[in-house]
Amino acid sequence: MRLRKRKGAGAAEGDMTPMIDMTFQLIAFFMVLVNFTDADQNARIRLPSSELAKPADNPLESPITLQLTRKGTVLFAAEEVPIAGLKPLLLRERQVLDATPGKSAGKATIIIRADREAKTGRVQELIKACQETGFEKFALRAKQQERTT
Repeated sequence: MRLRKRKGAGAAEGDMTPMIDMTFQLIAFFMVLVNFTDADQNARIRLPSSELAKPADNPLESPITLQLTRKGTVLFAAEEVPIAGLKPLLLRERQVLDATPGKSAGKATIIIRADREAKTGRVQELIKACQETGFEKFALRAKQQERTT
């Protein structure tokens, strides 16, 4: 018995559409899971150096990052506001935390990233404004200075 070659019977090609769909779904999934801790940092803020600075031992509960510029304004929630104009934003943040089950303003930690040229008095004003809106825990950030031997 002799086999004949069929016309149009070429190499079998697979449909790549499901594989491309799955690839895009995986990309979207991993983008959602990306750690955005660096997103809270602004390149305009140059932290002071300190030998005593060290990374936090444990992750902070409900961190709120405030960045004090050298001009004395505060960067918070993609807005640049004076310290006096920060209270309404902090009150709104407090309401959100208090409405969230298991969270409260008393448990939240305010992370202050002050520029190395910002005046100390401005940092104190910022802490006072936070305390007046009900926040009690604070963490000051500094760049870890390498020790020379």
